[in-house]
Amino acid sequence: MNPTAAFASTLVDELVRHGIRDAVLSPGSRSAPLAYALQEADRAGRLRLHVRVDERTAAFLALGLAKTTRVPVPVVVTSGTAVANLHPAVLEASHAQVPMLILSADRPPELRGTGANQTTDQVHIFGGATRWFHDLGTPDERPGQGDLWRSVTSRAVAMSRGLPSGDAGPVHLNVPLRAPLVPTGGSEWIDSLEGRPGGAPWSVTTPATPDGGDTIAAVPRTLAVLGDLPDPAQAARFTRFAESAGWPLLAEPFGTFDSPRTLPHGPLLLQATDWVRAHLPDRVLVGGRVTLDRAVAQLLRHPDVEVEVVAPGGVWADPSHAARRVHGWGALDAGHGSVAGCADRVWADAWMSAGERLATEAGPVIDRSWPSGLAAARVIAHALPEGSGLFVGSSSAARYLDLARDSRQVARDVVSVANRGLAGIDGSVSSAIGFALTRGGRPSYAVLGDLTFAHDANGLLIGRGEPRPDLTIVVLNDDGGGIFGTLEPGAGASGDSLAGVDASYERVFGTPTGVSIATLCAAYGVPWELVDDADGLAARIGNPGAGIRVVEVHFDRAQQRALQERLFEVAADVLP
Repeated sequence: MNPTAAFASTLVDELVRHGIRDAVLSPGSRSAPLAYALQEADRAGRLRLHVRVDERTAAFLALGLAKTTRVPVPVVVTSGTAVANLHPAVLEASHAQVPMLILSADRPPELRGTGANQTTDQVHIFGGATRWFHDLGTPDERPGQGDLWRSVTSRAVAMSRGLPSGDAGPVHLNVPLRAPLVPTGGSEWIDSLEGRPGGAPWSVTTPATPDGGDTIAAVPRTLAVLGDLPDPAQAARFTRFAESAGWPLLAEPFGTFDSPRTLPHGPLLLQATDWVRAHLPDRVLVGGRVTLDRAVAQLLRHPDVEVEVVAPGGVWADPSHAARRVHGWGALDAGHGSVAGCADRVWADAWMSAGERLATEAGPVIDRSWPSGLAAARVIAHALPEGSGLFVGSSSAARYLDLARDSRQVARDVVSVANRGLAGIDGSVSSAIGFALTRGGRPSYAVLGDLTFAHDANGLLIGRGEPRPDLTIVVLNDDGGGIFGTLEPGAGASGDSLAGVDASYERVFGTPTGVSIATLCAAYGVPWELVDDADGLAARIGNPGAGIRVVEVHFDRAQQRALQERLFEVAADVLP
């Protein structure tokens, strides 16, 4: 057995011993030894291999695969620009604390800096975005190599999982390889390459144990605010804590949770500023990262509100610079008994009653606005089957879902995820496919804007025989960047027109492309359907087909700002 084959087979075996069950490969010559080893493991049923010809989509696929499983997914690429193409997904994984393993093939040291083909400086190419970087020595035939390779692999998996630190994220192993890059010789090696007995991993790393001294105080007038969290299951843990205290809960549409204390229509209630001022919480307890609504950020900056943050993994979000105290995630367990039933019932019931009154008036306004992004998002949220999964695109799609859904009408055990680490629109199709591949046949969906879909259309480029999920992708097509119409660039819009906006708006913000979603889908061999009524959309969500399919909904983005402002008026009128 030659050194590169010995190394590759040993590394893949050790990955499997650590519970790795999925790997993503983009083809290349320098990475060929790893490709052979992964293919062999796939044939043996030890892991599931996914091959993608586009490295950027490969990395975002791996991100989606690891999003809910929390198991690192290796991404194997060749040298040069192939590595650089992984950078957007590495950044997202870093900020979202998603485990990922980058295995980049490289030229051996004697070819670096010589102008050799497809060779660049890959050492620390991702900067500070990785939890650990290691430049492996070039495999050669000498004793003790197997122990080294297994030890490094074990450390890489542990660091990616956030063990023992608690801060999961991407790890980069750079692998310089010399020819021969294909298997040669027999199966013999200079010494044993065997791992630990019984298929055990080489090194086992355990998480750090909280000291148990951190507790969350029982503040009766507390508003719980749930943002995005690394693990969707953590959302359920936070909501159970708030529910045990009896506090009202304002939740962004991410995670797995089902609580009667969740206020409908997300942050819409905060638009009733006079009512909020009269019912101001003494404390806001934030779980995770809140990223969607400015009214929430404004509440967190209120001088009379104390802000406390509960954060997993040793890092916390506080862009308002308002957090007075930061709790570790273990505080939720330690504090259950101390906060149980502590809520000021009159105050908390006033918040819940306000949410119900607002839902009674806002829901019909959204329903009557069809076709609109808000109306479509509301239909999707309320039609999702029990136990289904939803990937939410960034930009407008997430905000539509945040404002439109009534959590009381969402089925139980729905898992909702998004790439909120950096909240870019890139890689969303690939991440949605990765997420759906982990759902074990349960219904899976994605809701994306037209630009988000087109930006990662190559995520649909899947080779024959590759694993494919059952995934319904709903494209909310307003022909451009609709979010800007609801932000400062669209402030000149009035009524149903963008005519009042500066003439440059459409070119540099609206960015209409006129792309045919149907033709795009046809090019990739993906079934497509246009739906033009709410009942039809609900039917497609309630009765999804097999494989990947696209459902398109058209609406006019020029109307979205006026609709949003109308909802803000409803909130102020219902809650004076």
